[in-house]
Amino acid sequence: MSVNYGSKRVVTGAHYGLRDWLAQRITAALMALFTLIVLLQVLFTSGPIGYESWAGIFAKQWMKALTFAVFLALAYHVWVGMRDIWMDYVKPAGIRLVLHVFTIVWLLACLGWAVQVLWRL
Repeated sequence: MSVNYGSKRVVTGAHYGLRDWLAQRITAALMALFTLIVLLQVLFTSGPIGYESWAGIFAKQWMKALTFAVFLALAYHVWVGMRDIWMDYVKPAGIRLVLHVFTIVWLLACLGWAVQVLWRL
């Protein structure tokens, strides 16, 4: 009979715990800060908010860089969450691998699209 408690506890798994918990919180905080910055810019914009106003908010290079950094944070945030969901709820390894690869490809495609939108490539 093996002991699975106390100091003799057998721990298995990927051991992502603290790192991923912290990454989720940091990326969420960055996204919340970005949302606040955009909201403040919208609130302090005079006149009606149309395409020109939105384009003006994102026209500055620092805002494009910040927006892309937030897209990167969002992609990592999504990756950690989806990876955990796939690992927790999809037991067949082959299906889980396909879902992991699909998630990575989808997120990279979204980041490529973000670059195109921000810098009009």
